Amino acid sequence: MGSRLITPRTRTQARQMRRDDAVRRLIMEMGQQDFRRRHPTVAFGPVLVLIASYLEADNIDDVLKAVPTEVDGLAVSTLVVVDGGDDGTEDIVAAHGAYCAVLPVNMGQGVALRVGYDLAAAHGSKYVVTLDADGQNDPTEIPAFLAPLVDGTADFVIGSRRLGSDETTDKFRMAGVVFFAMVINALTGQHISDTSNGFRALRTEVLQDVTLEQDQYQTAELIISAATRGWRITDCPVVWHPRASGESKKGHNVFFGLQYARVIVRTWLRDRR
Repeated sequence: MGSRLITPRTRTQARQMRRDDAVRRLIMEMGQQDFRRRHPTVAFGPVLVLIASYLEADNIDDVLKAVPTEVDGLAVSTLVVVDGGDDGTEDIVAAHGAYCAVLPVNMGQGVALRVGYDLAAAHGSKYVVTLDADGQNDPTEIPAFLAPLVDGTADFVIGSRRLGSDETTDKFRMAGVVFFAMVINALTGQHISDTSNGFRALRTEVLQDVTLEQDQYQTAELIISAATRGWRITDCPVVWHPRASGESKKGHNVFFGLQYARVIVRTWLRDRR
């Protein structure tokens, strides 16, 4: 067996990866410290609605208004992780009486959600529901997401605009939803109709078991990692609304597609090992 050639370039790349990982861990810890400063004593309800927000002050007010405080007798807490930015999102969150953690710089939705996952596990939540801050998801659909988790028929529920309805007009993005669902289903043996939807509900145990490394486009990594570990995944029809205002932070279609494909390949190769 030949030894792997270690070149100056690969050494530099390895150092950069270690440096990036150290920065990521530091920022996540700073976010948790900010949470503890804002909320020194806290016990989340059994259901935690988790929202990662970056420059969504114009949209998040209406989202928070629509989040239920109770579902089928289960208390619902809301946590917004502010992923950097200086638009005053944390003040809007506080006005709604929701929990908040602020990252000092923008790190990507994946990092912000991981901060929230850690806090959910640390403060007693049994189920975590993630939704976007831009108004594309309808919080009144949360009870339908939780039902399969509560009745024990699923561990992970993901929203599907294909089973429900898509009110946007981006044909390229719609085609991407179909294509990436086919790819991920082929790799994992699942039958999920929408694998790029950030509206989802999971048992906290799933989040503690999966491996999450991506700063952005985390849905693919989450599905592949959960499927590889044998967690039961199903989908739930939802209505996909146009953004309430502003533009997506995830990039235009071609960039989004390439980056999402990269996450799929990297996660699949990693988890196969």
